[in-house]
Amino acid sequence: MRGSEYAELTAFLAVAQERSFRRAALRLGLSPSALSHTIRGLEERLGAKLLHRTTRSVAPTEAGQDLHDRLAPSFADTAGAVAGVRAAGGQPSGTVRLNLPKLAAELVLAGAFGRFAQAYPDVRLEVMVDDGLTDIVAAGFDAGIRPGERVHRDMVAVRVTPDLRAAVVGAPDYLASHPLPRTPHDLKDHACINYRFDASGAVYRWPFAKSGEVLDVTVEGTLTLNDTDLIRRAALDGVGLAYTPEDSVADDLAAGRLVRVLEDWCQPFPGFFLYYPGRRQVPPALRALIDVLRVAGA
Repeated sequence: MRGSEYAELTAFLAVAQERSFRRAALRLGLSPSALSHTIRGLEERLGAKLLHRTTRSVAPTEAGQDLHDRLAPSFADTAGAVAGVRAAGGQPSGTVRLNLPKLAAELVLAGAFGRFAQAYPDVRLEVMVDDGLTDIVAAGFDAGIRPGERVHRDMVAVRVTPDLRAAVVGAPDYLASHPLPRTPHDLKDHACINYRFDASGAVYRWPFAKSGEVLDVTVEGTLTLNDTDLIRRAALDGVGLAYTPEDSVADDLAAGRLVRVLEDWCQPFPGFFLYYPGRRQVPPALRALIDVLRVAGA
């Protein structure tokens, strides 16, 4: 492969993954016009349209998606190998692209940015907060973070939080005017704040377990959201009961701004894991991130 062909394909992968000429140009250190010219040259050379372009969006065509899916793994391996050679003589360097849901960003990354930047100043970290179940390989990410039960078995998974536990919470004023639920079945008498997944559109069913009884409860209420912080705010405002990880409301519970119910029905569940494709050589920059985030003893 000639150097110009490699550069064209690298440019195409960046646009296909970023879904934006502007963001891809920033990633590659090019101007958007130069990048657009490169893509047009690649399409002309291949005799195929690779990208759908509108004034607001960019997306791969069927041919472009097929090309992306075939190229992305091998180009990632190449980048990892080059980074490994560079790191052999000094500190890890390069870019790590990470995909994770908002809750994981709050629990895992929020307190780690400073430590990571100080320990590995030559590594660039690009984080995409995304509550959908994104295919990290197809989307060009180096790694992702998900709850343990949602990590595919063909991935290498590294624990980055202890087990977590949910909490059902409500504001004191709300609970003063409603009977305390004793079992999950009592939730039918309450206004509950629902969470809807972006990717599937499904509404989250609240899971409970106690003494061998396992329940997934569909709750009702007047408010459905797709953001965990907004759910917390709505609970604080007295809209109804919320189901949320206890770590995210620990300060509110301690201060009495929220009150917990059904605690004996909320059992621990696997926490978050960083995961990446097992068939690839692990780039030193990704290894550095794993070393910073890994739970002690995992």
